[in-house]
Amino acid sequence: MARIAGVDLPRDKRIVIGLTYIYGIGNTTAQKILKDADVSEDVRVRDLTADQEDKIRAEVDKYLVEGDLRRTVSLNIKRLQEIGSYRGMRHRRGLPVRGQHTKNNARTRKGKKVSIAGRKK
Repeated sequence: MARIAGVDLPRDKRIVIGLTYIYGIGNTTAQKILKDADVSEDVRVRDLTADQEDKIRAEVDKYLVEGDLRRTVSLNIKRLQEIGSYRGMRHRRGLPVRGQHTKNNARTRKGKKVSIAGRKK
């Protein structure tokens, strides 16, 4: 089992898909990493050689991923909240931050509506 950036990659998937299990690496970044490391995208994770794993690890280390990226994002949100910006207030209240309407939708951010028993008139 390949372990890159502190994440165990799934053995049976192609390496280009396996890399996306790392926080901060999407499909495009995974393709770029493999191209720079001279590794085929069609290789399965279980079929990687130790040399290929080392090359991929070296390329992933050039990016901000996992714990460092999570810390950076949380500090950015905390900074917005501390300076009292509009976006910071939306984060604090648990409402959509990027201008979405909230009259009917936004259930993901607002949570499920809880009905109160005995309110019928």
